[in-house]
Amino acid sequence: MQHFVLGTAGHVDHGKTSLIKALTGVETDRLKEEKERGITIELGFASVTLPSGRTLGIVDVPGHEKFVRHMVAGAAGIDLVLMVIAADEGVMPQTREHLQICSLLGITAGVVALTKTDLVEKDWLELVNSEVADYLQETFLADAPVIAVSAATGAGIPELLSALDGAAARLQDKTGDGIFRLPIDRIFTMKGFGTVVTGTLISDRISTGEDVQILPAGISTRVRGIQVHGRSVEQAFSGQRSAINLQGIEKATLERGGVVVRPQTVRPTKRLDVFFEYLDSNTRKLKNRSLARLHTGTTEIMARIILLQTDELEPGGQGFAQLILSEEDIVVAGDHFVLRSYSPVTTIGGGWILDPLPAKHKRKNEKTLIELQTLKGGSLADKISTLLERAGFEGIRLRDLAFRLGVHAKKIRETLDRMLSGRQAILLSGDDAAVLSPRLHAQLEDMILKSLAAYHKNNPLKEGISKEELKSALPPKVSARLFNMIIAALVKKEAVAGDKDSVRLVSHRVQLAGAQDDLRRSIASVYTQAGLTPPSLGEVFEKFKGDAAMARNIVQLMIKEGDLIKINEDLCFARPVMEKLRVDYKAQLIKDGQATPATFKELTGLSRKYIIPLMEYFDASKLTVRVDDRRILREKV
Repeated sequence: MQHFVLGTAGHVDHGKTSLIKALTGVETDRLKEEKERGITIELGFASVTLPSGRTLGIVDVPGHEKFVRHMVAGAAGIDLVLMVIAADEGVMPQTREHLQICSLLGITAGVVALTKTDLVEKDWLELVNSEVADYLQETFLADAPVIAVSAATGAGIPELLSALDGAAARLQDKTGDGIFRLPIDRIFTMKGFGTVVTGTLISDRISTGEDVQILPAGISTRVRGIQVHGRSVEQAFSGQRSAINLQGIEKATLERGGVVVRPQTVRPTKRLDVFFEYLDSNTRKLKNRSLARLHTGTTEIMARIILLQTDELEPGGQGFAQLILSEEDIVVAGDHFVLRSYSPVTTIGGGWILDPLPAKHKRKNEKTLIELQTLKGGSLADKISTLLERAGFEGIRLRDLAFRLGVHAKKIRETLDRMLSGRQAILLSGDDAAVLSPRLHAQLEDMILKSLAAYHKNNPLKEGISKEELKSALPPKVSARLFNMIIAALVKKEAVAGDKDSVRLVSHRVQLAGAQDDLRRSIASVYTQAGLTPPSLGEVFEKFKGDAAMARNIVQLMIKEGDLIKINEDLCFARPVMEKLRVDYKAQLIKDGQATPATFKELTGLSRKYIIPLMEYFDASKLTVRVDDRRILREKV
C-alpha cells in the first residue's frame, strides 16, 4: 500500500485552511487564537481519500512570516506539496519563501491551487494564471497542474482532488528501507491512554510493543499503541502521519524537535558535513563562519557555517560546508535541511547532510574535499570505504554505518559482505560487526613491524618485547582486540613469532660478540664451577657490577635459551649440572621407592638452602610428586 503526505504551502490568508476544510471536512485551526485571528499559527492535520482510493495525510502549515519555522517543521517528511495562491493577490513573499523551502527539503512534486476565484473577474483570473505560470517556470512545479478553486462555493474541488490523485500516482513508492525515525511535531495527552506524540514517519516502520528512544533527551520507552488517520493499527509505515502512544512518559518531559527512534540506531550530533546551496535570491555574499538558523525535521538550532572550499559564497553558489550546532540534533545522512539567516530571519539556503558525525576539518583540505565528493555522489561501497577511513583505528560498527549513510543495515551488510570477501574492508569483530579500512590495517601491521625492528636494534640481547610494551607504542585508539588480531595476522604470515606474553620478528636472533660474548662465557663459568652450590642472582650481578645491566640481559638470554635452569627467583644452575642431578635423583627414587629431604641430602651433600628449592623444582618439572613429607616418581602415581 502507498502512503504519502501532502503539505500545504503559501502566503498568509491565501485560503490554505479553508481549502483543506473543503477537501476533507476537517477544520485544522484548532487553537482559540487561530480562530479569533483567522490565521494558522500551529500545524494542523487532516486526511483525504482520493478518487482512486488512495489516502493522503495532510499537514496544514502557517503562512505568516512569523511562523515560517512552524511551516518548515510541517514540511519535514511531506511527499507532495499543495501550493496555494490566492487569485485576488497572486504570488506573494511567503509564496516564494515556502516554495524555496519545499525545494530545499527535496520535494519534487505538487499541485497548484488558485483559491478565492469567486472574488475575481474572469479576466483577472487569466492574468493571475499567466503570472503564476511565469513564476513557476524555473521551479519544480513548472509542469504541475494549476487548478482554479473556491472553498466558498466548492468550484474546482473535484478537479483538484483528481489532480492530487494523478500527482500521487506518479510518486515513487516509499521503500521503507531507511532508519526508523518519527520527528515529533505535536505532543498531547489522552484520558485513559497517556502521552501521545505525532509526526510523519520518515522511513522504515514501527509496531506496537516495540522499544523506542526519544532523542536527544535519551528517554527510553515502549510503543503502547499507534493510530494512522484516527484508526488504530498494529504497524505504521514510512510516509504515514502517525500518532504514537508512549508508555510511562509524562508530556512535560517531551518537546517538539525530539525524534522517536529505535534504540542504538541514531546518535545525537553537534557537527554536520553538508552540501549547501546559497539561494540566488540573497543580496549579499555568505562569509565563512556566518551564523544561521538550521531547520531539520521539526527542530530549529543555531549553527555556525564553516565554508570548506572558499572564504565566501556568492548568491546562487553551492559547495561543501561543516555546520557547528549550538545544541544536539537528530539526523542521518541524506536528510535535507533549511538555513535561515540569524537576523533578519529569511530563508538563505539549504541542502542535504553527507555525514552526521564528522570530525573537525581543516578548510580547503584536498583529502577532505575528495571524501565529501565521494559521500555526495559515490557508490555505496565507495561511501563505506570513506567512512572506514574516517573511523581510523577504532573501526566502525554496522549500526553506525547505517546512521552515517542513511541506509538500512540490511542493504549495507549486503555490500559489506562483498567488500569483506574482496579485502576492501577488514572485519574486527563478529559480535558487533565492527569493520576497519584495509589501508589502516596494513598501516598498523607496518607500524608493529617497524616498532619490533627498532626494539631489536636497541635491545640486541633481548629475544622479544612484551606485548603490553609493544601496544603502548601504538596509537591509543588501537584496541586490545585489534592489536591481537594484527599480531595473529603477522604470525600467520610468518613475519613475527611469539608466545602468550611476548613477540619478536621471526628474523631476529640474539648474537653475542666481543665484550658481550666474553661476559656470557664468564657468567657460564661461574655457574659451571659452582656446581650444585651456585651464588644467588644478586651475587652474580654484584660480581659483574661494572656491566650489571648487560649481565642481567645475558642471564635472561641464557635462561631463555636453556643454558641456565632457573628454579626460583634467586637461584639458577648450569644445565649440565641439573641434567646430571636429575639422572642421579631418579636412580635414587627407583632404588628406594621414595625420597625425603634427608635422603636428598645424602645424595647431594647440600644444605637445606638448596635442598628444598631443588626438590620443589623437580616437583614442578613433573619428575616427582609430593605425598605427605616424601616424594615418589610421578610416573608411578
